[in-house]
Amino acid sequence: MAESQSPSGPDLSEGVALDGEKLLGHVGEKDVLVVRTADGIFAIDAQCSHYHGPLVDGLVVGNTVRCPWHHACFDLINGEALRAPALSPLSCWDVEQRDGKIFVQNKRDQPPRKEPAGADAPQRIVIIGGGAAGFAAAEMLRRRQYQGSIIMLSADTAAPVDRPNLSKDYLAGSAPEAWVPLRSDKYYSKANIDLRLQTEVIAVDAAARHVVTANGDTIAYDRLLLATGAEPVRLTIPGAHQPNVHTLRSLDDSRAIIAAAKNARRAVVIGASFIGLEVAAALRARDIEVHVVAPAKRPMERVLGPDMGDFVRRLHEEHGVIFHLEDTVTAIDGSKVQLKSGAVQETDFVVAGIGVRPCLALAEQAGLAIDDGVAVNAFLETSVPGIYAAGDIARWPDPHSGQNIRVEHWVVAQRQGQVAALNMLGQQQKFETVPFFWSQHYDIPINYVGHADDWDEIIVNGDINAKDCRLQYMSNGKVLATVTIYRDLESLEAEVVMERTTA
Repeated sequence: MAESQSPSGPDLSEGVALDGEKLLGHVGEKDVLVVRTADGIFAIDAQCSHYHGPLVDGLVVGNTVRCPWHHACFDLINGEALRAPALSPLSCWDVEQRDGKIFVQNKRDQPPRKEPAGADAPQRIVIIGGGAAGFAAAEMLRRRQYQGSIIMLSADTAAPVDRPNLSKDYLAGSAPEAWVPLRSDKYYSKANIDLRLQTEVIAVDAAARHVVTANGDTIAYDRLLLATGAEPVRLTIPGAHQPNVHTLRSLDDSRAIIAAAKNARRAVVIGASFIGLEVAAALRARDIEVHVVAPAKRPMERVLGPDMGDFVRRLHEEHGVIFHLEDTVTAIDGSKVQLKSGAVQETDFVVAGIGVRPCLALAEQAGLAIDDGVAVNAFLETSVPGIYAAGDIARWPDPHSGQNIRVEHWVVAQRQGQVAALNMLGQQQKFETVPFFWSQHYDIPINYVGHADDWDEIIVNGDINAKDCRLQYMSNGKVLATVTIYRDLESLEAEVVMERTTA
């Protein structure tokens, strides 16, 4: 996250000429972005409310501006965070035009957005899950001035957290734990969200419209959101349950790895997935020797292709990671990790990052239609009216690929939670967002827009090894996904093109 610094650009309160589309300046000590659109000139806080990305480097689309880092989107008229991962609004400023100049002087008070309550507005909404989708839904309900009951049931020990940070800056030791919660504990009581932690839901009675918890509570609902997420795939080899073997999903998991790393010299990471390699990078930042064991020929080749896979490997090797590819771990015996190749690696602890699987038990028990996830329609409603699903478990009709897809991305989960919330209020808004995720490896961000399970061609623009590139994953001449390194504007432009393209 960006640190505070001196104000940028000209003093907008003194009057400036606006020659182009955007201008970065300041009012007092506050950076302000001025944007010209077809509908007028607007002034808004200059940094994204997510990780403080520079909006001057972003993309203006209509009366919105999109963050170049993680594709959050803000309304230029009222500052609302229209798309996750940003949730908090930005301040807007009054703009005056006179004598050929614009003057920005006064921050504008924004009244809360009010939505008309429908005749069938639910009185009780229950959300199962305390992750990205569940929290984003609860936050959106209150943002839209929903006055009914919200009960959020989470099996986690911690309130909703910024999960990407758990494998990135927080794990690396460069971000304090204070940055990890999505909201403070006071937020939930102030917003009247009944967050119940360490609460396992064991049954959904769709006919009676209630859920049952492990401690015997029966909780009624008018609308129900299933946002149960995914759980790590567990090792089944001998020694997998030793205390020095970890997975990473929750804040508790990240804390446990940090504790293990404090006095460690060496770690073995099983799996060369995004999570596995982000963990490897974080541990290298702690000066721990890291060995990565994975069965693939190249890391992340299945998602990014061979050239990017080779690049990712070289990047990690340049930072000291030692790979054992086309190999697997067959047993863990204390500090000894046995490989199929016959090699034995000494280690202080192990982190398994071999994938996740969607948590579908509740959906199956409730009798919902299952198709490699919970089948939902364009409005994220399941086969049972009144029950919605969002996040890692949801398989939805993607208008851009023309296929039913399920993805396990943080930003997608948040955006689905937001759309599900609106639809539980009766707004009938289709989920048509293009999937997006980012991965951070040392100082190198990899942005991915779209969804490509398979492709027949990868078109490379730029130089992957120079860390300046755009890759387009094609099928029958159609772009399914775009990956960029340090080409943030092109990533945003690719997103807009996909939004305007349907199968």
